Amino acid sequence: MKSPVVKRSIVIAGHKTSVSLEEAFWNGMKEISARRHMTLSELVGEIDSNRQQGNLSSAIRLFVLDYFRNRPPAPAVNAEIRPLA
Repeated sequence: MKSPVVKRSIVIAGHKTSVSLEEAFWNGMKEISARRHMTLSELVGEIDSNRQQGNLSSAIRLFVLDYFRNRPPAPAVNAEIRPLA
């Protein structure tokens, strides 16, 4: 059985490290970095420099969770189509 955790190498502040995250968190990080117009390495570096404690993987998971919890909701799509008057 394949592990749901994916280990990837990333460069943070000039040094290479590896981070193990579930694929859903990697996808969330890619989406956040694209929305913020920054590289994945830049975003991970920012998370790394702002973390208070714990390991980097945990800090990333908490960052992604917080980002999507606090993001404004998408506008509701009105399924009802009304004719123009």
